[in-house]
Amino acid sequence: MISARIHAERVLLLGWGRALLLQFAHPAVARGITDHSAFLREKRARWSRLGRTLDAMLVLTFGSPAEAETVARRINAIHDRVHGDGARPYSAHDPELLRWVHATLVDSLLLAYELYVAPLAPAEKEQYVAEATAIEPRLGIPSGFLPRTVPALARYMEEMLAGPDLVITEPARQLARELFRPVPRVMGPAMWMAWLPAVGLLPIRLREEYGFAWSPRREAALRGTALAIRAALRVAPRSLRQWSKARRNPNHS
Repeated sequence: MISARIHAERVLLLGWGRALLLQFAHPAVARGITDHSAFLREKRARWSRLGRTLDAMLVLTFGSPAEAETVARRINAIHDRVHGDGARPYSAHDPELLRWVHATLVDSLLLAYELYVAPLAPAEKEQYVAEATAIEPRLGIPSGFLPRTVPALARYMEEMLAGPDLVITEPARQLARELFRPVPRVMGPAMWMAWLPAVGLLPIRLREEYGFAWSPRREAALRGTALAIRAALRVAPRSLRQWSKARRNPNHS
């Protein structure tokens, strides 16, 4: 599976910030997080959330069918609790919201892999997008609802960015500020490394609506650090560059 090759890389964490900023741009997603998560109330909640999401992706990719089903049930149980009241109706089970969250992650991980690891052939990208749709039945998403090809994914992203559904609300800005606040402060340089691709790869419209400043100097920093990371990964041992779940998987090399 091409998904195993892509998801094995630790450096793909640098693609998650962009995916989260895109997700926050949907008001219903932002409300769901602020209403039902400790993301803003507890400084370390963002790391717990990232850890759970990352672990779910790795189990769904490298775990046994039984482990994958367990993770899916846990995700669905969390989604059961995430819904709005009559004044602000929304549901984490809404297929439209699930499609947006899914598409932002798939799109962002592809960008991050090609930026930091290596280019992918068109056929490999097509395979990755198709493999990602296997999540549909596990999360109760209607069959065929998720983008199944690279052109379909690009078209969907373009339609969402051009349409009225994405609005940078104050909750979204609060979440974005908290996302890159270093905890502890010694992690400041690491957060800067995460901020560069998250903001630099963000569509210009959303970057401006969030109020993120960008410049040729920051663009050069993004491209320069990406080249350095890619060069380092070529000589790094698997134990450093890949997640342990990937290294233990007999079907992944």
